[in-house]
Amino acid sequence: MADLRQVRATNLSGPQDRRLQTGSTLELNARVRKRSELPVALTIAGSDSGAGAGIQADLKTFAALGVHGTSAITCVTAQNPKRVIGIEACSAKIVRAQIEAVFEELRPAAVKTGMLFSAEIIRAVARWFSRERRCPLIVDPVMIATSGAKLLEVNAITALTRDLFPLATLVTPNVPEAEALLGISIREPEQLRQAARTIHERFGCAALVKGGHLQNTSAAIDVFYNGEVELLLSSPRVLGVNTHGTGCSYSAAITAHLARGKKLERAVRLAKEFITRAIVTSRRVGKHDVLNQTAPPWQQT
Repeated sequence: MADLRQVRATNLSGPQDRRLQTGSTLELNARVRKRSELPVALTIAGSDSGAGAGIQADLKTFAALGVHGTSAITCVTAQNPKRVIGIEACSAKIVRAQIEAVFEELRPAAVKTGMLFSAEIIRAVARWFSRERRCPLIVDPVMIATSGAKLLEVNAITALTRDLFPLATLVTPNVPEAEALLGISIREPEQLRQAARTIHERFGCAALVKGGHLQNTSAAIDVFYNGEVELLLSSPRVLGVNTHGTGCSYSAAITAHLARGKKLERAVRLAKEFITRAIVTSRRVGKHDVLNQTAPPWQQT
């Protein structure tokens, strides 16, 4: 009763709030009984103390798209939009324990990985999903921060491509990551297509190669390829905005739409629209631009 009296005593102003203020206990409990069930998504990634990327960006994206976000933290980073000051990795044991805890009671409908940092963590994640392959797995091969800091140990690249990529539903490298993974140079949109096809042929998973880093293009071009369907995803390049964590939010949006039951191609299209809106409607925090994951859709999709 103490909580109910507190609600009644609050000075609420909106029409809906006034209804809640004067509502009976029966009305309040009726609202509780009508609660909808949310799908669950899991992000396995690093923590960004500046909240622009990593776990924080993923959870904001999940919430914005109507998904209950869960997490397994792989690393704690001390960073802001300008630089990464320090990285401290979690043990592979506690990373696996976090994943087990989530699956035990909040089984995800889709999972994404972000910053995995070490070969030990990658192998622990791969061992889990080699037996738990009942939901889509999106692998965002985070290697380098926007500020230039290395977020994946050099000796972990082999573990990533050998152990985790073959388990993935989709991998989502940007241009520098695709170049590092494939040992090639990408300068033109046509080379994005070849990179996506090479990833699929080499690792057996679908690929979304993101071309935001391409120079001298008027559009932000990404290429999706799954062995059967090829999509060219293009949006006008947004000038004068320098955001942090776009790749994290992009892959999280794909994961959220998959958790909500969308097919992979549709999830990728919707995620492209989502991240474009988040950039266009980005906001200023201090001296920096931050993504606006809560921007409403431009049209019903």
